[in-house]
Amino acid sequence: MGQFAFLSQNAFMAVPRHEAARPFAVAGIAWDGCVTNRPGARFGPSAIRQASQMLCDGIHPWFNTTPETVLTDLGDLALPNTSLEAMRAAMMPLIAPMIAQHHMAWLGGDHSITLPLLRAYKAHYGRPLAVIHFDAHCDTWEDHFGEPSGHGTWVYEAIQEGLVIKECFVQFGIRSAGVREAREYVADQGGLIFNARGLRGLDNPMQLAPILQQVRERMAAHGHPPLYLSLDIDCLDPAFAPGTGTPEPGGMNTNQVFSILEELVPPLNFVGMDCVEVAPAYDHAELTSYAAAQFVWTYLCGRLSSKQVPAPG
Repeated sequence: MGQFAFLSQNAFMAVPRHEAARPFAVAGIAWDGCVTNRPGARFGPSAIRQASQMLCDGIHPWFNTTPETVLTDLGDLALPNTSLEAMRAAMMPLIAPMIAQHHMAWLGGDHSITLPLLRAYKAHYGRPLAVIHFDAHCDTWEDHFGEPSGHGTWVYEAIQEGLVIKECFVQFGIRSAGVREAREYVADQGGLIFNARGLRGLDNPMQLAPILQQVRERMAAHGHPPLYLSLDIDCLDPAFAPGTGTPEPGGMNTNQVFSILEELVPPLNFVGMDCVEVAPAYDHAELTSYAAAQFVWTYLCGRLSSKQVPAPG
Protein backbone atom coordinates (compact mmCIF):
# COMPACT_ATOMS: atom_id res chain seq x y z
CA MET A 1 0.00 0.00 0.00
CA GLY A 2 1.46 3.36 -0.97
CA GLN A 3 2.20 6.19 1.41
CA PHE A 4 -0.01 9.27 1.34
CA ALA A 5 1.28 12.80 0.98
CA PHE A 6 0.04 13.82 4.42
CA LEU A 7 2.01 11.15 6.29
CA SER A 8 4.72 12.53 8.57
CA GLN A 9 8.32 12.96 7.49
CA ASN A 10 9.86 14.11 10.80
CA ALA A 11 10.53 11.73 13.68
CA PHE A 12 9.21 12.49 17.15
CA MET A 13 11.96 14.31 19.08
CA ALA A 14 14.26 13.52 16.11
CA VAL A 15 14.81 10.00 17.51
CA PRO A 16 15.91 7.19 15.18
CA ARG A 17 13.31 5.52 12.99
CA HIS A 18 12.37 1.85 13.25
CA GLU A 19 14.85 0.79 15.93
CA ALA A 20 13.38 -2.54 16.99
CA ALA A 21 15.51 -2.87 20.13
CA ARG A 22 14.22 0.35 21.70
CA PRO A 23 11.50 -0.39 24.27
CA PHE A 24 9.39 2.75 23.70
CA ALA A 25 7.92 3.82 20.37
CA VAL A 26 5.58 6.33 18.78
CA ALA A 27 3.53 5.72 15.65
CA GLY A 28 1.07 7.87 13.76
CA ILE A 29 -2.47 6.97 12.71
CA ALA A 30 -3.30 9.70 10.22
CA TRP A 31 -7.05 9.06 9.93
CA ASP A 32 -9.90 11.55 10.26
CA GLY A 33 -12.70 9.86 8.33
CA CYS A 34 -15.06 9.96 11.32
CA VAL A 35 -14.98 13.63 12.32
CA THR A 36 -18.40 15.23 12.77
CA ASN A 37 -17.36 18.88 12.54
CA ARG A 38 -14.06 20.20 11.14
CA PRO A 39 -11.77 17.72 9.35
CA GLY A 40 -7.98 17.80 9.50
CA ALA A 41 -6.89 15.45 12.31
CA ARG A 42 -5.14 13.30 9.70
CA PHE A 43 -2.45 15.98 9.79
CA GLY A 44 -2.13 15.68 13.57
CA PRO A 45 0.77 13.21 13.66
CA SER A 46 2.86 15.43 11.42
CA ALA A 47 2.13 18.55 13.48
CA ILE A 48 2.85 16.81 16.78
CA ARG A 49 6.15 15.52 15.47
CA GLN A 50 7.10 18.96 14.17
CA ALA A 51 6.33 20.54 17.54
CA SER A 52 8.33 17.82 19.32
CA GLN A 53 11.53 18.99 17.64
CA MET A 54 11.70 21.58 20.43
CA LEU A 55 12.23 18.65 22.82
CA CYS A 56 15.30 17.17 21.12
CA ASP A 57 17.43 17.92 24.21
CA GLY A 58 14.38 17.32 26.39
CA ILE A 59 15.24 16.32 29.94
CA HIS A 60 11.93 16.60 31.75
CA PRO A 61 12.03 19.25 34.51
CA TRP A 62 9.94 17.16 36.93
CA PHE A 63 10.95 13.58 36.09
CA ASN A 64 14.58 14.52 35.29
CA THR A 65 14.78 12.03 32.45
CA THR A 66 14.45 11.91 28.68
CA PRO A 67 13.16 9.16 26.39
CA GLU A 68 15.65 10.00 23.64
CA THR A 69 17.86 6.94 24.01
CA VAL A 70 15.04 4.41 24.48
CA LEU A 71 12.49 5.77 22.00
CA THR A 72 12.02 5.02 18.32
CA ASP A 73 9.55 6.39 15.78
CA LEU A 74 7.78 3.74 13.72
CA GLY A 75 6.34 6.26 11.31
CA ASP A 76 2.71 6.51 10.25
CA LEU A 77 0.63 3.45 9.48
CA ALA A 78 -0.23 3.25 5.79
CA LEU A 79 -4.00 2.81 5.91
CA PRO A 80 -7.04 3.28 3.69
CA ASN A 81 -8.42 6.76 4.22
CA THR A 82 -12.05 6.57 3.09
CA SER A 83 -13.58 3.56 4.86
CA LEU A 84 -13.70 3.11 8.63
CA GLU A 85 -14.15 -0.65 8.35
CA ALA A 86 -11.29 -1.00 5.87
CA MET A 87 -9.04 1.23 7.96
CA ARG A 88 -9.66 -0.78 11.13
CA ALA A 89 -9.22 -4.10 9.31
CA ALA A 90 -5.89 -2.95 7.88
CA MET A 91 -4.81 -1.46 11.18
CA MET A 92 -5.17 -4.53 13.40
CA PRO A 93 -2.37 -6.71 11.95
CA LEU A 94 -0.04 -3.70 11.90
CA ILE A 95 -0.47 -2.66 15.51
CA ALA A 96 -0.37 -6.08 17.18
CA PRO A 97 3.40 -6.63 16.72
CA MET A 98 4.10 -3.04 17.75
CA ILE A 99 2.22 -3.53 21.02
CA ALA A 100 4.05 -6.81 21.59
CA GLN A 101 7.47 -5.24 21.07
CA HIS A 102 7.18 -1.66 22.38
CA HIS A 103 5.47 0.51 24.93
CA MET A 104 3.49 2.60 22.44
CA ALA A 105 2.36 6.22 22.20
CA TRP A 106 -0.04 6.61 19.27
CA LEU A 107 -0.44 9.97 17.49
CA GLY A 108 -3.89 10.53 15.99
CA GLY A 109 -5.94 10.99 14.00
CA ASP A 110 -9.55 11.25 15.19
CA HIS A 111 -10.86 9.42 18.22
CA SER A 112 -12.30 6.49 16.29
CA ILE A 113 -8.78 4.99 16.29
CA THR A 114 -8.99 4.19 20.00
CA LEU A 115 -11.53 1.38 19.66
CA PRO A 116 -9.30 -0.89 17.50
CA LEU A 117 -6.35 -0.02 19.72
CA LEU A 118 -8.25 -1.23 22.77
CA ARG A 119 -9.24 -4.39 20.91
CA ALA A 120 -5.57 -5.05 20.19
CA TYR A 121 -4.48 -4.32 23.77
CA LYS A 122 -7.15 -6.62 25.19
CA ALA A 123 -6.00 -9.37 22.83
CA HIS A 124 -2.38 -8.81 23.87
CA TYR A 125 -3.00 -8.84 27.63
CA GLY A 126 -5.85 -11.35 27.55
CA ARG A 127 -8.00 -9.17 29.79
CA PRO A 128 -9.97 -5.92 29.75
CA LEU A 129 -8.13 -2.68 30.40
CA ALA A 130 -8.61 0.26 32.71
CA VAL A 131 -8.82 3.57 30.85
CA ILE A 132 -8.17 7.22 31.72
CA HIS A 133 -9.88 9.40 29.13
CA PHE A 134 -9.36 13.16 28.71
CA ASP A 135 -12.01 14.76 26.51
CA ALA A 136 -14.58 17.51 26.12
CA HIS A 137 -17.01 14.88 24.84
CA CYS A 138 -18.30 11.75 26.54
CA ASP A 139 -18.00 9.64 23.33
CA THR A 140 -20.74 7.34 24.60
CA TRP A 141 -23.26 7.74 21.79
CA GLU A 142 -24.90 4.54 20.58
CA ASP A 143 -24.58 5.59 16.94
CA HIS A 144 -22.61 8.08 14.88
CA PHE A 145 -25.29 10.25 13.24
CA GLY A 146 -26.99 7.15 11.89
CA GLU A 147 -23.79 5.16 11.35
CA PRO A 148 -22.93 2.36 13.76
CA SER A 149 -19.47 3.60 14.75
CA GLY A 150 -17.42 6.78 14.79
CA HIS A 151 -15.30 9.08 16.90
CA GLY A 152 -18.18 9.71 19.31
CA THR A 153 -19.12 6.08 19.98
CA TRP A 154 -15.89 4.38 20.96
CA VAL A 155 -16.45 4.52 24.75
CA TYR A 156 -19.91 2.98 24.43
CA GLU A 157 -18.59 0.32 22.07
CA ALA A 158 -15.59 -0.48 24.27
CA ILE A 159 -17.82 -1.01 27.29
CA GLN A 160 -20.37 -3.03 25.32
CA GLU A 161 -17.61 -5.24 23.88
CA GLY A 162 -16.02 -5.87 27.28
CA LEU A 163 -12.73 -4.29 26.23
CA VAL A 164 -12.53 -2.23 29.42
CA ILE A 165 -13.19 -2.60 33.12
CA LYS A 166 -16.26 -0.41 33.62
CA GLU A 167 -15.38 0.49 37.20
CA CYS A 168 -11.87 1.52 36.10
CA PHE A 169 -12.97 3.87 33.33
CA VAL A 170 -12.17 7.47 34.32
CA GLN A 171 -13.09 10.60 32.36
CA PHE A 172 -11.61 14.09 32.78
CA GLY A 173 -12.85 17.35 31.25
CA ILE A 174 -16.29 16.32 29.92
CA ARG A 175 -18.47 19.35 29.20
CA SER A 176 -20.20 19.18 25.81
CA ALA A 177 -23.94 19.27 25.25
CA GLY A 178 -25.70 15.92 25.31
CA VAL A 179 -28.55 13.97 26.80
CA ARG A 180 -28.12 12.85 30.38
CA GLU A 181 -27.92 9.17 29.38
CA ALA A 182 -24.82 9.85 27.28
CA ARG A 183 -23.17 12.38 29.61
CA GLU A 184 -23.48 10.09 32.65
CA TYR A 185 -23.07 6.75 30.89
CA VAL A 186 -19.62 6.00 32.34
CA ALA A 187 -20.77 6.84 35.88
CA ASP A 188 -23.92 4.77 35.43
CA GLN A 189 -21.68 1.84 34.50
CA GLY A 190 -19.68 2.28 37.70
CA GLY A 191 -16.83 4.47 36.42
CA LEU A 192 -15.68 7.95 37.43
CA ILE A 193 -16.38 11.27 35.70
CA PHE A 194 -14.59 14.48 36.66
CA ASN A 195 -16.27 17.03 34.40
CA ALA A 196 -14.79 20.37 33.47
CA ARG A 197 -17.05 22.31 35.83
CA GLY A 198 -15.94 20.22 38.79
CA LEU A 199 -12.29 20.77 37.86
CA ARG A 200 -12.49 24.56 37.70
CA GLY A 201 -9.87 26.22 39.90
CA LEU A 202 -8.03 22.97 40.59
CA ASP A 203 -4.65 23.36 38.90
CA ASN A 204 -1.83 22.05 41.04
CA PRO A 205 -1.29 18.61 42.57
CA MET A 206 -2.30 19.74 46.05
CA GLN A 207 -5.63 21.10 44.79
CA LEU A 208 -6.22 17.98 42.70
CA ALA A 209 -5.14 15.57 45.46
CA PRO A 210 -8.64 14.31 46.46
CA ILE A 211 -9.48 13.54 42.83
CA LEU A 212 -6.13 11.88 42.15
CA GLN A 213 -6.51 9.76 45.27
CA GLN A 214 -9.90 8.49 44.09
CA VAL A 215 -8.30 7.33 40.85
CA ARG A 216 -5.39 5.63 42.63
CA GLU A 217 -7.72 3.88 45.05
CA ARG A 218 -9.99 2.69 42.25
CA MET A 219 -7.07 1.15 40.36
CA ALA A 220 -5.65 -0.42 43.52
CA ALA A 221 -9.03 -1.94 44.43
CA HIS A 222 -8.99 -3.78 41.09
CA GLY A 223 -5.42 -5.02 41.42
CA HIS A 224 -3.77 -2.38 39.23
CA PRO A 225 -4.99 -3.70 35.85
CA PRO A 226 -3.24 -2.66 32.63
CA LEU A 227 -4.18 0.97 32.15
CA TYR A 228 -4.56 2.86 28.88
CA LEU A 229 -4.51 6.64 28.42
CA SER A 230 -6.60 8.25 25.69
CA LEU A 231 -6.04 11.99 25.51
CA ASP A 232 -8.28 13.99 23.20
CA ILE A 233 -6.68 17.40 22.84
CA ASP A 234 -10.10 19.06 22.97
CA CYS A 235 -10.17 18.35 26.70
CA LEU A 236 -8.32 21.67 26.74
CA ASP A 237 -10.21 24.93 26.48
CA PRO A 238 -9.92 26.40 22.95
CA ALA A 239 -7.76 29.16 24.46
CA PHE A 240 -5.09 26.47 24.98
CA ALA A 241 -5.93 24.22 22.01
CA PRO A 242 -7.73 26.00 19.18
CA GLY A 243 -6.47 23.47 16.62
CA THR A 244 -9.08 20.77 16.95
CA GLY A 245 -12.18 19.69 15.08
CA THR A 246 -14.85 20.19 17.74
CA PRO A 247 -13.72 22.89 20.18
CA GLU A 248 -15.79 23.34 23.35
CA PRO A 249 -15.40 26.46 25.53
CA GLY A 250 -15.04 26.07 29.28
CA GLY A 251 -12.40 23.37 29.21
CA MET A 252 -9.31 22.32 31.10
CA ASN A 253 -6.06 24.25 31.01
CA THR A 254 -2.63 22.82 30.28
CA ASN A 255 -1.54 23.06 33.93
CA GLN A 256 -4.39 20.77 34.97
CA VAL A 257 -3.52 18.12 32.40
CA PHE A 258 0.19 18.26 33.23
CA SER A 259 -0.55 18.00 36.96
CA ILE A 260 -2.75 14.93 36.46
CA LEU A 261 -0.25 13.22 34.15
CA GLU A 262 2.71 13.98 36.40
CA GLU A 263 0.90 12.61 39.45
CA LEU A 264 -0.74 9.53 37.92
CA VAL A 265 1.56 8.25 35.16
CA PRO A 266 4.49 7.11 37.34
CA PRO A 267 2.57 5.18 40.02
CA LEU A 268 -0.15 3.60 37.91
CA ASN A 269 0.13 0.65 35.55
CA PHE A 270 -0.02 2.40 32.18
CA VAL A 271 0.66 0.19 29.16
CA GLY A 272 0.10 2.67 26.32
CA MET A 273 -1.52 5.90 25.24
CA ASP A 274 -2.92 7.88 22.35
CA CYS A 275 -3.18 11.62 21.73
CA VAL A 276 -5.90 12.45 19.21
CA GLU A 277 -7.93 15.16 17.45
CA VAL A 278 -5.09 17.62 16.79
CA ALA A 279 -6.17 19.49 13.64
CA PRO A 280 -3.36 21.91 12.76
CA ALA A 281 -5.29 23.83 10.09
CA TYR A 282 -7.23 25.54 12.89
CA ASP A 283 -4.27 26.06 15.21
CA HIS A 284 -2.81 29.41 16.24
CA ALA A 285 0.93 29.76 16.78
CA GLU A 286 1.10 25.94 17.05
CA LEU A 287 -0.37 26.09 20.56
CA THR A 288 -2.27 22.83 20.13
CA SER A 289 0.60 20.90 18.59
CA TYR A 290 3.03 22.01 21.27
CA ALA A 291 0.61 20.99 24.02
CA ALA A 292 0.09 17.58 22.40
CA ALA A 293 3.81 16.97 21.91
CA GLN A 294 4.56 17.86 25.51
CA PHE A 295 1.73 15.70 26.85
CA VAL A 296 3.14 12.71 24.96
CA TRP A 297 6.68 13.56 26.12
CA THR A 298 5.51 13.92 29.73
CA TYR A 299 3.78 10.54 29.54
CA LEU A 300 6.92 8.87 28.17
CA CYS A 301 9.14 10.47 30.81
CA GLY A 302 6.69 9.50 33.52
CA ARG A 303 6.75 5.87 32.42
CA LEU A 304 10.55 5.92 32.34
CA SER A 305 10.59 7.13 35.93
CA SER A 306 8.01 4.55 37.03
CA LYS A 307 9.25 1.80 39.34
CA GLN A 308 6.32 1.32 41.69
CA VAL A 309 3.91 -1.00 39.84
CA PRO A 310 5.16 -3.93 37.75
CA ALA A 311 3.95 -4.30 34.20
CA PRO A 312 1.13 -6.81 33.79
CA GLY A 313 1.99 -10.26 32.54
